[in-house]
Amino acid sequence: MKKKNLLLTTAVAVALSTSFTACKKKEGCTDPAATNYDADAKKDDGSCEYPTSNNDNTNNSNEVVVKDNGNGTGTTTWTNDKVWILDGMVFVNPGQTLTIEPGTVIKGKPGTGANASALIVARGGKIMAQGTASQPIIFTFEADPLDGSVPVTTRGQWGGLIVLGNAQLNSSPGESQIEGIPTSETRGLYGGNDDADNSGIIQYVSIRHGGTDIGAGNEINGLTLGGVGYNTVIDHVEIVANADDGIEFFGGQPRVKNAIIAFCGDDGYDYDEGFRGYGQFWWLIQEPGAGDRGGEHDGGTSPEDGMPYAHPKIYNATYMGRGASAGKRAVTFRDNAGGEYHNSIFMDYAKGIDIEMLASGEYSYKRWQQGDLVLEDNVFWNVADGTAAGIFKVSFGSGASANPDSATAASTFASYFATANNTVADPGLSNNFAANGYNPVPGNAANVSGGTAPTDAWFDNVTYKGAFDPNGTNWAKGWTYLDERGYFQ
Repeated sequence: MKKKNLLLTTAVAVALSTSFTACKKKEGCTDPAATNYDADAKKDDGSCEYPTSNNDNTNNSNEVVVKDNGNGTGTTTWTNDKVWILDGMVFVNPGQTLTIEPGTVIKGKPGTGANASALIVARGGKIMAQGTASQPIIFTFEADPLDGSVPVTTRGQWGGLIVLGNAQLNSSPGESQIEGIPTSETRGLYGGNDDADNSGIIQYVSIRHGGTDIGAGNEINGLTLGGVGYNTVIDHVEIVANADDGIEFFGGQPRVKNAIIAFCGDDGYDYDEGFRGYGQFWWLIQEPGAGDRGGEHDGGTSPEDGMPYAHPKIYNATYMGRGASAGKRAVTFRDNAGGEYHNSIFMDYAKGIDIEMLASGEYSYKRWQQGDLVLEDNVFWNVADGTAAGIFKVSFGSGASANPDSATAASTFASYFATANNTVADPGLSNNFAANGYNPVPGNAANVSGGTAPTDAWFDNVTYKGAFDPNGTNWAKGWTYLDERGYFQ
């Protein structure tokens, strides 16, 4: 009897031991940013080790180098007591959430092509970058001392911030690979059927000196939004001195409020692939030696007439160009792009608004004819020759002379200028790059009063034109690079 009981006890003990061993979670370093990250670890044991980066040949223990080994960032928090260094393209993988604390600094290492450094939020991933007016989140390049000494003409030092979502595109087959990322990297795909997609929050974020070349003269935008849905929150974002565009929208319905683009090398606000989002309080400033259009707006890529048509709605923009002698346009609509600008200010451009006409098919002039392109209650100053015919122009594409509307298009479009309550008037803004003097708050309140009331509750219903209230405060002060550098008068 005693022997039988001993055998039973031993069997139970072995079974329990095996059960406990099977249920026990493997311990190790669970932070993908660490050098000893263990992808199989289920429980962190506090053993994570982090490398350091040396900008000035000193050992800066507060710097954490983040290199993506395919596992992405993981669901983690980047804290403001460290400087986070992007070494190459770092992804927030599907299912992961990257939280960035207010006041955090993220820097990108130098590199071009496949060695470019950028932060990419993949489809199904989320970024929660919620800075504040007193503690903005800053993205810049590794060698930036953050003391205001880097000139605003310093561009292309790292990549940028790329956010990819599941919202609809009008290109075939309904998803695309974001430019600059190899097609073998499936985390670079964007687009889908969920216009309500949510990629997270970007608030009080300053993105500086980006736009490195990723091949064949193709640079990364400051902020790229590919197939981003309307539940993503983006407001109070600044892009400064990017080598390419400030913000580029590829389809989707993202909504962006209180945005600043300053001194970028190409266009300010660029869209393509059926972008149908909202924008309000957009400010653009361009320095005399760089920058192309204030807005470069394309409808479709492949095909150009793909559905849904591009039709974003933009209220209260202020675009300050390079000057009337620089030969640049305020806004171009082409490739069947529609869209709306209401209650906005355009100043200091050699050319105004131009829309494309083709011989047949679908094109931007037709979008205007059918009410998909609206330019209403806007103010122009020092744009073209100051006349309606000079400010509103039709761009005739190949074979457009065969279009029955071509004979009257120019005069018809120009006469629309006054019909839609557009005016030529001095808003009282200061645009002086040489003297480091900018004042985006209108000094002539009477010339920017009134406007079209928005039809969607997302917009603020204000009674002035342009990005800033002539009787209010400058919302760009306190958190931007421009304020740090003393650019505001």
